[in-house]
Order: sequence, then structure tokens, then C-alpha cells
Amino acid sequence: MSLFEVAAGFYAFLVFLVVIWQACLIVGAPWGHLTQGGRHIGVLPPVGRIVAAFSIPVMIFMAASVTSAADLYPYWAPWTALTAAALQTATTILNWITPSKPERFLWAPITTIMLLLLGSVVLSSYR
Repeated sequence: MSLFEVAAGFYAFLVFLVVIWQACLIVGAPWGHLTQGGRHIGVLPPVGRIVAAFSIPVMIFMAASVTSAADLYPYWAPWTALTAAALQTATTILNWITPSKPERFLWAPITTIMLLLLGSVVLSSYR
């Protein structure tokens, strides 16, 4: 197994954890201050839960795109990994500039690690 396959697998594992986090938010976990700009203390309102639900298939798409870039299942076209890279970059920037200090403290490092993993896989696929 190559280093890039390991990086893709670790990225997919982190996405799995984020999907679990989003599912917890959907069912009422009181973590609103740690997501979506920290605007909601406690349980997210219905619109916030819809946003969390929308993010789950997006995150799964991103994980599948990265594993594909590492020549792992599901073997999608290379452009999908570039799309995932753009989304991950935007997510990382937003987590670094969020007005919520608790959200920034939790998610900025995690999304930065995810961006570095994704970047290493995507760049390796173009060498």
C-alpha cells in the first residue's frame, strides 16, 4: 500500500467522523456553537439541521473522490478530486475565519489536516 493510499484512507476516515458529527447535529446534539458560524447555542434550528443533512452526501462525494485519486474504489474521474479539493479549501478557509472561537479551535486544525491529506493525494495523482 502506497503512502498516498494511506493518506486517502485516513482522509476517508476523517470524513466518516465528520459524517457522524453531522448526523448527531441532525438528531439534536447541542453543538450549535461548534458549527455553522457558531450562531446557534445548543440544538440547531430546522434550517441548520437541513444544512447538516446536505453536507453528508457532499462529504461522502469528497471522500470517494479522494480515494479515486489514489487509485482506490470507486475509481471516479480525476476532475472529481479537483472539485473535492476546491470544496475542502473553502471549508478550511471558512473554519479559520469563523467568528466562533470554539468552532475555529475545533475545526480549523481538523480541516487543515484534511486539506493536507487531500492535497497530497490529488497532487500525487498528477505526477
